[in-house]
Amino acid sequence: MAMAARRTDGMSGLVFHTTRSLTTRAGRSRALSVGLVVATVLTTAAALWLSSRLYDQRQAEQRQQDILAAARQSALNFTSLDYRRYDRDSGNVLKSATGDFKKEFAAQTEELTELVARNKSVSEGQVLDAGIVRSDERTARVLVVADSKVTNTAVPKGEARTYRLQLDLVHEDGRWLTSDVEFVG
Repeated sequence: MAMAARRTDGMSGLVFHTTRSLTTRAGRSRALSVGLVVATVLTTAAALWLSSRLYDQRQAEQRQQDILAAARQSALNFTSLDYRRYDRDSGNVLKSATGDFKKEFAAQTEELTELVARNKSVSEGQVLDAGIVRSDERTARVLVVADSKVTNTAVPKGEARTYRLQLDLVHEDGRWLTSDVEFVG
């Protein structure tokens, strides 16, 4: 009967302890690696989500700036008319118009041309303020406050007028165009 030799120098305990220590270090190392991978994935996901939110926010801000710029220009065109250049001025209104508003304004252009020429009307508009009431990716409603100095045969020295306009805009072919204008307040 052969018996296993038993070491009396304490080496078997050291070998067991060293093996256990190596196994524990390998487990910790593996856990640390998994933890780093999980942290990297979560950080990347958070960065992508934040980037997406920032992009969306910038797009919305740019859309609002584009809407306000279009509304301001449209209101300025609408309140700045000169009988000596009425064809050009009415053309500017039509360039930034669409839909029924464009059709109605175009239909009245001949009559307005005669009226403006007969009265020697000049209107110099200035947009004071504009604010978006509502907007989405295709439509917007903007309130505009504009002043205008109007001179004509009835008021040769001029008269100051203040307009409060509600403009409805639509996004067509990459541009914001005025689809309706109402005088409010």
